[in-house]
Amino acid sequence: MKDYLEFEKPLRELEERIDKLAGSGSTKPAVEEEIRKLKARLAQTEVELYSHLTPWQRTQLARHPQRPGVLDYLNAFCRDFVELHGDRLFGDDQAVIGGFARFNNQTIMAIGHMKGKTLKERMQRNFGMPNPEGYRKALRLMRLAEKFNRPVVTFIDTPGAYPGVGAEERGQAEAIARNLLVMSRLAVPIVSIVTGEGGSGGALALGVADRVLMLEHAVYSVISPEGCAAILWNDPAKVQDAANALKMTANDLRGLGVIDDVIPEPTGGAHRDVRMTAERVAKSLAGHLSQLGELSSQDLLAHRDQKYRAMGAVSEPPAAS
Repeated sequence: MKDYLEFEKPLRELEERIDKLAGSGSTKPAVEEEIRKLKARLAQTEVELYSHLTPWQRTQLARHPQRPGVLDYLNAFCRDFVELHGDRLFGDDQAVIGGFARFNNQTIMAIGHMKGKTLKERMQRNFGMPNPEGYRKALRLMRLAEKFNRPVVTFIDTPGAYPGVGAEERGQAEAIARNLLVMSRLAVPIVSIVTGEGGSGGALALGVADRVLMLEHAVYSVISPEGCAAILWNDPAKVQDAANALKMTANDLRGLGVIDDVIPEPTGGAHRDVRMTAERVAKSLAGHLSQLGELSSQDLLAHRDQKYRAMGAVSEPPAAS
């Protein structure tokens, strides 16, 4: 059964009418003609709806409960995935998974956030919000990839790092900061893919990469629209204004130079056709890994340094004479 978002209500009504008529078993020409008209109207409504999505509507799509996660992608275009557990310091955080896998006859280190799909899975994965041990596990795996000269591919999909007392006591801020430092100097190619929701430092701790890719309806921001509305306006009704102001969509971020590539999604979002989405992700990933693989370690680090130094640069008007 499909999960419909609030703005998808017109589609739900049309699809339910089509299903009702198709399920009636009638072969009358009038019924078949009505189904044909409804399907044409549905296709037109989908094009109109998804070609004019607001940033808040894209945020809702990015959080869709059926949206594919890291394991969906690994199962689709990787083989021989061997999951590695634990940070060797505290425990194994199930909000972050990682391990070696084969992609296009190349061994990569794949690391990603895991939200889960059912309520039981979400609770087990802490709704995709890692504790410090999750980031330290990711850090351990990145260093392992560097040791064996294997590229790192990260899949970002998290509301943010877990803000609980225990997480703070175990050094949440330090764990995130350490990842930023190490990733900035890791001597192997790094590609990060924002597949859903990229929230705050919890996302950035896996996002300091040579190439940052985003799915068309993913979002990537320093804070959630709800958090921004609460801080700036103290009014949850301002959530759409906050989403507009944050410039968190893929096209906005590409224009700002924060990300490098936007991966198109099927009409209706990645969850509507996981296979097609995975094929497009794999094609983009293969291209960027191939380009990065041609660089020496020194050139790789130099380009990474230049990439992040260029972000946020502003031009000041000439001084008045």
